[in-house]
Amino acid sequence: MAEDKKEFSPIETEVMRALEHVIDPELGIDLVNLGLIYDVQVDDKGECLITMTLTTMGCPLGDLLSNTIIANATSVDGVNSCKIDLVWEPVWGIDKMSRFAKIALGIHE
Repeated sequence: MAEDKKEFSPIETEVMRALEHVIDPELGIDLVNLGLIYDVQVDDKGECLITMTLTTMGCPLGDLLSNTIIANATSVDGVNSCKIDLVWEPVWGIDKMSRFAKIALGIHE
């Protein structure tokens, strides 16, 4: 059974676009195309919650990425603050990557 994709509000869509500029320095691909961003929610107070994961537990880039994610999310008009909910379920795998990311990394399915 295919997973239903969440419909993002216009402001949540803008946050996702802003997150496409956050590049994983080890892989050279943005977090959205890597499939690391699981959800974005922005409430009517402009508070943003990003649910995401990392490619591996204990990723040394976690703090650097967190600061960049928050900066990019709060750069969107109407987003006043941002928190990150770092989760390990569902487990990230290459199946979460976009076709673009797979091609860029030379992964053929």
